[in-house]
Amino acid sequence: MFFGLAPDAFVLVVLATLLVGVAKAGFGGGVGVVATPLVALAMPVPEAAALMLPILIGTDVFTVGQYRRNLSLPDLRLLLPAAVVGVIAGALAFDLFTEHERALEIAVGILALSFVGWRLVAPRLLERLHEVAAPSPAWGGLLGAIAGFGSTLAHAGGPPLTVYLLPRGLDRRQFVGTIAWFFFILNLVKLIPYGWLGLLSVRRLSLALALLPVAWLGAWLGVRLLGALDERLFTRLVTVLLAITGLQLLIGADLSAFAG
Repeated sequence: MFFGLAPDAFVLVVLATLLVGVAKAGFGGGVGVVATPLVALAMPVPEAAALMLPILIGTDVFTVGQYRRNLSLPDLRLLLPAAVVGVIAGALAFDLFTEHERALEIAVGILALSFVGWRLVAPRLLERLHEVAAPSPAWGGLLGAIAGFGSTLAHAGGPPLTVYLLPRGLDRRQFVGTIAWFFFILNLVKLIPYGWLGLLSVRRLSLALALLPVAWLGAWLGVRLLGALDERLFTRLVTVLLAITGLQLLIGADLSAFAG
């Protein structure tokens, strides 16, 4: 047993943490969304999301350090208040379905498969977004709220944020930096509802702290893999993994072996 986890479950958690580190390094843009669904195969969804939150914050610190002066403040001022509303809605969903773990598994499975669908349509959609006018504040507010909701349930708020920011015409460092700061601030905000829900136990925080070096190792690997591995191939492999994970959560595969 490792921090109360069976060996197979611990391996899943380590793999998810590595992927978070790789994603934060900028490799495979957004593949960190696979983390919560993957960990949810080994433990209840709220516990999986709570475990990943301190790890995300730990890696966020390094990311915003690289982009501390590269951000679009007007966009953050628009997006973050709406995202907080989404966080509140996500926390209420957690609370509502506390006694219905299966419902949360289905919700996270749907989010995982939605991200797979996003990966399939993103190239054409994002190309189209370059051709249209800048999004309206109302559109930005809606997408910010969706990002906050998805981020609270499964740390999966990247796609709606990208849809809003891409047509804004930011340079690359501003674009990446705005996303980095958005999720750094949002993840700190999420500590409040996660604490209110009783998800930040000492054991879970201890495991997250122990896994931080694994996330940093993932970031180190991500930087080096950028020049050695085709990014499209890597992203496809992760998307297939996410599709399999999402389907397993939806069909309710028997994963009792992970209980220890």
